[in-house]
Amino acid sequence: MQTDLSPVIAATAQWLTRAFPASGGALASVLCEVQARQAVTVAAWLRYPTEMDAGLLGMAGPGGSGRLDWVTGADAAPGDDVDGTHAWRTWVDEVVASWAACLLTDPELADRAVAALAEGSHSTGTPAEFRRLVAPDEGDRRAAALLRHPDLLAPVAGLHHSQLLDRLHPGRTLIA
Repeated sequence: MQTDLSPVIAATAQWLTRAFPASGGALASVLCEVQARQAVTVAAWLRYPTEMDAGLLGMAGPGGSGRLDWVTGADAAPGDDVDGTHAWRTWVDEVVASWAACLLTDPELADRAVAALAEGSHSTGTPAEFRRLVAPDEGDRRAAALLRHPDLLAPVAGLHHSQLLDRLHPGRTLIA
């Protein structure tokens, strides 16, 4: 049973950076990728907090990028991947991508999520590990302008936003 989340983290971060690419050259691409990977890592660790959770994900599979592609208008026609070059898309986790989108567009939520990692078994959740997510500088923001744009990420973030809030605030009551 695989308990390593790295294939899901890598594929989901790649999906985010392809759907919302960097603005600029090679350095901007790297800064954008780091921010996506940090957001996806936090989201994955929150979604799958134990080795058992990660093991079950490995057995059941993450679901792939199909719905995300459709929501963002990037869906491919059936049979487009005849040579298997997009097999990584099967490792994309929709919920993790949605949660990462929420974290990238809401700094307060990102702070809460990183703090919540202390409760899981993956990390101590120290803010230094996720500085580019929780405290991006101007260069980070410029490089990931599309990746952090609330209006552009809204369709993805909205898919599972309430589940993230439930995870971070269990038992909260909604006021209508």
